[in-house]
Amino acid sequence: MKVIALLLSTLCLLDAKVSWKSALKQKLNWYSSAEARELAEKVMLYQRNNGGWPKNQDFSRKIDEADLKELTQQRSDLKDTTIDNGATYTPLEFLTRVWQAQANPGIEASLHRGITFLLTSQYNNGGWPQRPHSSGYGLHITYNDDAMIGVMSFLRDLEKDSITFLRKEEKSSIIKALNLGLDCILKTQIRINGKPTVWCAQHDAKTLLPAQARSYEHPSFSGAESAGIVRYLMEIKKPSAKVLRSISGAITWFREKQINGIRVVKKDGDKTIVEDKNAPPLWPRFSDLQTGKPIFSGRDGIIKSSIKEIEAERRNGYAWYVENPRSILKDYNRDR
Repeated sequence: MKVIALLLSTLCLLDAKVSWKSALKQKLNWYSSAEARELAEKVMLYQRNNGGWPKNQDFSRKIDEADLKELTQQRSDLKDTTIDNGATYTPLEFLTRVWQAQANPGIEASLHRGITFLLTSQYNNGGWPQRPHSSGYGLHITYNDDAMIGVMSFLRDLEKDSITFLRKEEKSSIIKALNLGLDCILKTQIRINGKPTVWCAQHDAKTLLPAQARSYEHPSFSGAESAGIVRYLMEIKKPSAKVLRSISGAITWFREKQINGIRVVKKDGDKTIVEDKNAPPLWPRFSDLQTGKPIFSGRDGIIKSSIKEIEAERRNGYAWYVENPRSILKDYNRDR
Protein backbone atom coordinates (compact mmCIF):
# COMPACT_ATOMS: atom_id res chain seq x y z
CA MET A 1 0.00 0.00 0.00
CA LYS A 2 2.87 2.36 0.74
CA VAL A 3 4.25 1.78 -2.76
CA ILE A 4 0.88 2.58 -4.31
CA ALA A 5 0.48 5.69 -2.18
CA LEU A 6 3.97 6.89 -3.13
CA LEU A 7 3.31 6.25 -6.82
CA LEU A 8 0.01 8.08 -6.69
CA SER A 9 1.47 11.06 -4.87
CA THR A 10 4.05 11.36 -7.62
CA LEU A 11 1.73 10.83 -10.56
CA CYS A 12 -0.92 13.27 -9.37
CA LEU A 13 1.49 16.19 -9.50
CA LEU A 14 1.24 16.68 -13.24
CA ASP A 15 -2.40 17.47 -13.91
CA ALA A 16 -2.23 21.26 -13.70
CA LYS A 17 0.97 21.63 -15.73
CA VAL A 18 1.83 20.20 -19.15
CA SER A 19 -1.09 18.48 -20.88
CA TRP A 20 -0.70 15.38 -22.98
CA LYS A 21 -1.77 17.33 -26.08
CA SER A 22 1.22 19.64 -25.66
CA ALA A 23 3.71 17.02 -24.47
CA LEU A 24 5.45 16.75 -27.84
CA LYS A 25 5.56 20.53 -28.31
CA GLN A 26 7.89 21.35 -25.42
CA LYS A 27 11.39 22.80 -25.62
CA LEU A 28 14.16 20.23 -25.71
CA ASN A 29 15.38 20.87 -22.16
CA TRP A 30 11.93 20.14 -20.73
CA TYR A 31 12.32 16.41 -21.46
CA SER A 32 15.09 16.21 -18.86
CA SER A 33 12.79 17.59 -16.15
CA ALA A 34 11.13 15.75 -13.28
CA GLU A 35 7.79 16.76 -14.79
CA ALA A 36 8.56 14.96 -18.05
CA ARG A 37 9.65 11.88 -16.11
CA GLU A 38 6.39 11.92 -14.13
CA LEU A 39 4.38 12.07 -17.34
CA ALA A 40 6.45 9.21 -18.77
CA GLU A 41 5.55 7.08 -15.73
CA LYS A 42 1.87 7.78 -16.33
CA VAL A 43 2.14 7.01 -20.05
CA MET A 44 3.68 3.62 -19.26
CA LEU A 45 0.80 2.73 -16.95
CA TYR A 46 -1.48 2.58 -20.00
CA GLN A 47 0.79 0.26 -22.01
CA ARG A 48 -0.65 -3.20 -22.50
CA ASN A 49 1.31 -6.43 -22.04
CA ASN A 50 1.74 -6.81 -25.80
CA GLY A 51 3.52 -3.44 -25.98
CA GLY A 52 0.72 -1.39 -27.55
CA TRP A 53 -1.51 1.39 -26.23
CA PRO A 54 -5.25 2.12 -26.49
CA LYS A 55 -6.36 5.28 -28.27
CA ASN A 56 -7.83 8.57 -27.08
CA GLN A 57 -6.21 8.57 -23.64
CA ASP A 58 -5.32 11.67 -21.65
CA PHE A 59 -2.14 10.49 -19.97
CA SER A 60 -1.78 13.75 -18.07
CA ARG A 61 -5.03 13.45 -16.11
CA LYS A 62 -4.98 12.83 -12.39
CA ILE A 63 -5.34 9.21 -11.36
CA ASP A 64 -6.43 7.81 -8.02
CA GLU A 65 -6.07 4.40 -6.43
CA ALA A 66 -9.12 3.03 -8.26
CA ASP A 67 -7.71 4.24 -11.60
CA LEU A 68 -4.38 2.60 -10.86
CA LYS A 69 -6.08 -0.70 -10.03
CA GLU A 70 -8.13 -0.54 -13.24
CA LEU A 71 -5.09 0.24 -15.38
CA THR A 72 -3.25 -2.70 -13.85
CA GLN A 73 -6.14 -5.01 -14.70
CA GLN A 74 -6.35 -3.67 -18.25
CA ARG A 75 -2.76 -4.54 -19.10
CA SER A 76 -3.82 -7.98 -20.32
CA ASP A 77 -6.48 -6.50 -22.64
CA LEU A 78 -4.95 -6.73 -26.10
CA LYS A 79 -8.01 -5.95 -28.24
CA ASP A 80 -7.82 -2.20 -27.66
CA THR A 81 -4.17 -1.83 -28.70
CA THR A 82 -4.06 0.20 -31.89
CA ILE A 83 -2.28 2.73 -34.09
CA ASP A 84 -5.51 4.67 -34.65
CA ASN A 85 -5.64 8.37 -33.68
CA GLY A 86 -1.92 8.42 -32.93
CA ALA A 87 -2.05 5.58 -30.42
CA THR A 88 1.14 3.61 -29.64
CA TYR A 89 3.56 5.47 -31.90
CA THR A 90 2.85 8.84 -30.25
CA PRO A 91 3.46 7.54 -26.68
CA LEU A 92 6.60 5.89 -28.02
CA GLU A 93 7.80 9.14 -29.56
CA PHE A 94 7.31 10.90 -26.23
CA LEU A 95 9.07 8.18 -24.26
CA THR A 96 11.95 8.28 -26.74
CA ARG A 97 12.46 12.00 -26.10
CA VAL A 98 12.40 11.49 -22.33
CA TRP A 99 14.83 8.56 -22.56
CA GLN A 100 17.22 10.60 -24.69
CA ALA A 101 17.19 13.35 -22.06
CA GLN A 102 17.33 11.08 -19.00
CA ALA A 103 18.05 7.44 -19.81
CA ASN A 104 16.09 5.11 -17.56
CA PRO A 105 15.84 1.28 -17.59
CA GLY A 106 12.06 1.29 -17.07
CA ILE A 107 11.45 3.67 -19.96
CA GLU A 108 13.87 1.73 -22.14
CA ALA A 109 12.08 -1.55 -21.44
CA SER A 110 8.76 0.07 -22.35
CA LEU A 111 10.25 1.34 -25.60
CA HIS A 112 11.52 -2.11 -26.56
CA ARG A 113 8.08 -3.62 -25.92
CA GLY A 114 6.42 -0.91 -27.98
CA ILE A 115 8.82 -1.33 -30.90
CA THR A 116 8.20 -5.08 -30.81
CA PHE A 117 4.45 -4.46 -30.96
CA LEU A 118 4.80 -2.25 -34.04
CA LEU A 119 7.15 -4.62 -35.84
CA THR A 120 5.16 -7.77 -35.14
CA SER A 121 1.88 -6.06 -36.11
CA GLN A 122 3.09 -5.46 -39.66
CA TYR A 123 1.78 -7.78 -42.35
CA ASN A 124 4.18 -9.70 -44.59
CA ASN A 125 3.05 -7.45 -47.45
CA GLY A 126 4.31 -4.41 -45.54
CA GLY A 127 1.00 -2.95 -44.42
CA TRP A 128 -0.10 -2.16 -40.88
CA PRO A 129 -3.61 -2.86 -39.58
CA GLN A 130 -5.40 -0.33 -37.44
CA ARG A 131 -5.94 -2.89 -34.65
CA PRO A 132 -3.93 -6.13 -35.03
CA HIS A 133 -5.91 -8.02 -32.36
CA SER A 134 -9.30 -7.03 -33.72
CA SER A 135 -11.64 -8.06 -36.52
CA GLY A 136 -13.53 -6.45 -39.39
CA TYR A 137 -12.20 -3.22 -40.88
CA GLY A 138 -9.67 -2.91 -38.05
CA LEU A 139 -7.61 -5.51 -39.89
CA HIS A 140 -7.42 -3.52 -43.13
CA ILE A 141 -4.16 -1.86 -44.12
CA THR A 142 -4.95 1.52 -42.61
CA TYR A 143 -3.90 4.89 -44.00
CA ASN A 144 -6.94 6.51 -42.38
CA ASP A 145 -5.96 9.40 -40.08
CA ASP A 146 -2.31 8.78 -41.05
CA ALA A 147 -2.16 5.57 -38.96
CA MET A 148 0.34 3.60 -41.05
CA ILE A 149 2.24 6.71 -42.10
CA GLY A 150 2.49 7.77 -38.46
CA VAL A 151 4.10 4.43 -37.59
CA MET A 152 6.52 4.59 -40.52
CA SER A 153 7.49 8.20 -39.82
CA PHE A 154 8.22 7.35 -36.19
CA LEU A 155 10.29 4.29 -37.12
CA ARG A 156 12.20 6.19 -39.80
CA ASP A 157 13.10 9.01 -37.40
CA LEU A 158 14.02 6.51 -34.70
CA GLU A 159 16.31 4.53 -36.98
CA LYS A 160 18.13 7.68 -38.07
CA ASP A 161 18.53 9.16 -34.59
CA SER A 162 22.09 9.18 -33.27
CA ILE A 163 20.94 9.07 -29.62
CA THR A 164 19.30 5.68 -29.55
CA PHE A 165 18.32 2.79 -27.31
CA LEU A 166 17.91 0.50 -30.31
CA ARG A 167 19.57 -2.88 -30.31
CA LYS A 168 21.36 -4.00 -33.46
CA GLU A 169 18.67 -6.52 -34.36
CA GLU A 170 15.94 -3.93 -33.77
CA LYS A 171 17.58 -1.48 -36.11
CA SER A 172 17.85 -4.14 -38.82
CA SER A 173 14.21 -5.10 -38.30
CA ILE A 174 13.11 -1.47 -38.57
CA ILE A 175 14.99 -0.98 -41.85
CA LYS A 176 13.35 -4.12 -43.23
CA ALA A 177 9.92 -2.98 -42.01
CA LEU A 178 10.31 0.43 -43.65
CA ASN A 179 11.32 -1.14 -46.97
CA LEU A 180 8.31 -3.47 -46.81
CA GLY A 181 6.06 -0.56 -45.87
CA LEU A 182 7.26 1.49 -48.81
CA ASP A 183 6.66 -1.45 -51.14
CA CYS A 184 3.12 -1.74 -49.75
CA ILE A 185 2.49 1.97 -50.35
CA LEU A 186 3.55 1.66 -53.98
CA LYS A 187 1.51 -1.52 -54.54
CA THR A 188 -1.68 -0.11 -53.01
CA GLN A 189 -1.61 3.10 -55.04
CA ILE A 190 -4.74 3.10 -57.19
CA ARG A 191 -4.01 2.97 -60.92
CA ILE A 192 -6.37 4.12 -63.63
CA ASN A 193 -5.47 2.93 -67.13
CA GLY A 194 -2.06 2.02 -65.76
CA LYS A 195 -1.38 5.48 -64.32
CA PRO A 196 -0.83 5.95 -60.56
CA THR A 197 -3.28 8.24 -58.78
CA VAL A 198 -3.80 8.27 -55.01
CA TRP A 199 -4.88 5.85 -52.28
CA CYS A 200 -7.98 4.74 -50.42
CA ALA A 201 -8.14 5.38 -46.68
CA GLN A 202 -7.86 1.64 -46.14
CA HIS A 203 -6.94 -1.33 -48.31
CA ASP A 204 -7.75 -5.02 -48.01
CA ALA A 205 -4.92 -6.85 -46.27
CA LYS A 206 -4.97 -9.71 -48.77
CA THR A 207 -5.96 -8.22 -52.13
CA LEU A 208 -4.50 -4.73 -51.45
CA LEU A 209 -7.61 -3.25 -53.11
CA PRO A 210 -9.53 -0.25 -51.72
CA ALA A 211 -11.78 -1.44 -48.90
CA GLN A 212 -14.82 -0.39 -46.90
CA ALA A 213 -14.39 0.75 -43.30
CA ARG A 214 -17.32 2.27 -41.43
CA SER A 215 -20.66 2.53 -43.22
CA TYR A 216 -19.90 6.04 -44.47
CA GLU A 217 -16.27 5.28 -45.45
CA HIS A 218 -16.52 3.63 -48.86
CA PRO A 219 -13.82 2.26 -51.14
CA SER A 220 -12.74 5.46 -52.85
CA PHE A 221 -9.97 7.89 -53.71
CA SER A 222 -8.97 9.63 -50.48
CA GLY A 223 -7.91 13.26 -50.63
CA ALA A 224 -6.92 13.51 -46.96
CA GLU A 225 -4.97 10.32 -46.33
CA SER A 226 -3.23 10.46 -49.70
CA ALA A 227 -1.69 13.80 -48.75
CA GLY A 228 0.01 12.22 -45.74
CA ILE A 229 1.33 9.39 -47.89
CA VAL A 230 2.74 11.76 -50.51
CA ARG A 231 4.35 13.86 -47.78
CA TYR A 232 6.14 10.75 -46.52
CA LEU A 233 7.32 9.88 -50.04
CA MET A 234 8.53 13.41 -50.67
CA GLU A 235 10.69 13.21 -47.55
CA ILE A 236 12.67 10.24 -48.85
CA LYS A 237 16.24 11.47 -49.39
CA LYS A 238 17.14 9.41 -52.44
CA PRO A 239 13.84 8.33 -54.02
CA SER A 240 13.80 5.57 -56.61
CA ALA A 241 12.23 6.00 -60.04
CA LYS A 242 9.16 4.13 -58.73
CA VAL A 243 8.77 6.56 -55.85
CA LEU A 244 9.14 9.56 -58.15
CA ARG A 245 6.47 8.18 -60.49
CA SER A 246 4.22 7.56 -57.52
CA ILE A 247 4.59 11.14 -56.31
CA SER A 248 4.08 12.55 -59.79
CA GLY A 249 0.90 10.53 -60.28
CA ALA A 250 -0.56 11.71 -56.99
CA ILE A 251 0.37 15.32 -57.72
CA THR A 252 -1.44 15.11 -61.04
CA TRP A 253 -4.52 13.76 -59.28
CA PHE A 254 -4.41 16.55 -56.67
CA ARG A 255 -4.20 19.16 -59.41
CA GLU A 256 -7.07 17.67 -61.38
CA LYS A 257 -9.38 17.16 -58.42
CA GLN A 258 -8.96 20.42 -56.57
CA ILE A 259 -12.20 22.34 -56.16
CA ASN A 260 -12.11 26.10 -56.48
CA GLY A 261 -14.64 28.77 -55.60
CA ILE A 262 -16.36 27.14 -52.63
CA ARG A 263 -16.07 27.35 -48.87
CA VAL A 264 -17.42 25.15 -46.08
CA VAL A 265 -19.17 27.31 -43.47
CA LYS A 266 -21.44 26.76 -40.51
CA LYS A 267 -24.81 28.48 -40.38
CA ASP A 268 -26.68 28.09 -37.13
CA GLY A 269 -24.41 25.17 -36.25
CA ASP A 270 -25.00 23.37 -39.56
CA LYS A 271 -22.35 22.88 -42.24
CA THR A 272 -23.14 24.11 -45.71
CA ILE A 273 -21.30 24.98 -48.91
CA VAL A 274 -21.22 28.54 -50.19
CA GLU A 275 -19.69 30.04 -53.30
CA ASP A 276 -16.61 32.17 -52.71
CA LYS A 277 -14.29 32.99 -55.59
CA ASN A 278 -11.55 34.01 -53.12
CA ALA A 279 -11.64 30.72 -51.18
CA PRO A 280 -8.49 28.56 -51.25
CA PRO A 281 -8.81 25.21 -53.04
CA LEU A 282 -10.40 22.23 -51.33
CA TRP A 283 -10.40 18.51 -52.05
CA PRO A 284 -13.11 15.91 -51.40
CA ARG A 285 -12.36 13.54 -48.54
CA PHE A 286 -13.71 10.72 -50.72
CA SER A 287 -14.14 10.44 -54.49
CA ASP A 288 -15.91 7.72 -56.46
CA LEU A 289 -13.56 5.13 -57.95
CA GLN A 290 -15.49 5.04 -61.21
CA THR A 291 -16.47 8.65 -61.86
CA GLY A 292 -13.91 10.49 -59.75
CA LYS A 293 -16.68 12.71 -58.36
CA PRO A 294 -16.96 13.60 -54.64
CA ILE A 295 -19.13 11.22 -52.62
CA PHE A 296 -20.83 11.63 -49.25
CA SER A 297 -22.59 9.12 -47.05
CA GLY A 298 -24.50 8.92 -43.80
CA ARG A 299 -24.59 6.06 -41.35
CA ASP A 300 -27.05 4.27 -43.64
CA GLY A 301 -24.18 3.75 -46.08
CA ILE A 302 -26.05 5.18 -49.06
CA ILE A 303 -23.80 7.28 -51.30
CA LYS A 304 -24.97 10.84 -51.98
CA SER A 305 -23.62 13.60 -54.21
CA SER A 306 -23.61 16.45 -51.65
CA ILE A 307 -23.31 16.94 -47.90
CA LYS A 308 -26.78 18.46 -47.71
CA GLU A 309 -28.23 15.05 -48.60
CA ILE A 310 -26.87 13.26 -45.53
CA GLU A 311 -28.07 13.50 -41.95
CA ALA A 312 -26.93 16.42 -39.79
CA GLU A 313 -24.97 14.21 -37.39
CA ARG A 314 -22.63 12.95 -40.13
CA ARG A 315 -22.69 16.20 -42.10
CA ASN A 316 -21.40 18.13 -39.11
CA GLY A 317 -19.38 15.39 -37.45
CA TYR A 318 -17.00 14.58 -40.28
CA ALA A 319 -14.54 16.41 -42.54
CA TRP A 320 -15.99 15.91 -46.02
CA TYR A 321 -13.69 18.45 -47.64
CA VAL A 322 -9.97 18.74 -46.82
CA GLU A 323 -7.21 21.21 -47.48
CA ASN A 324 -4.02 19.26 -46.70
CA PRO A 325 -3.12 18.57 -50.38
CA ARG A 326 -2.61 22.35 -50.64
CA SER A 327 0.71 22.26 -48.78
CA ILE A 328 1.81 19.22 -50.78
CA LEU A 329 1.32 21.07 -54.07
CA LYS A 330 3.04 24.15 -52.69
CA ASP A 331 6.13 22.23 -51.57
CA TYR A 332 6.23 20.12 -54.73
CA ASN A 333 6.09 23.21 -56.96
CA ARG A 334 8.73 24.97 -54.87
CA ASP A 335 11.17 22.06 -55.14
CA ARG A 336 10.84 21.67 -58.89
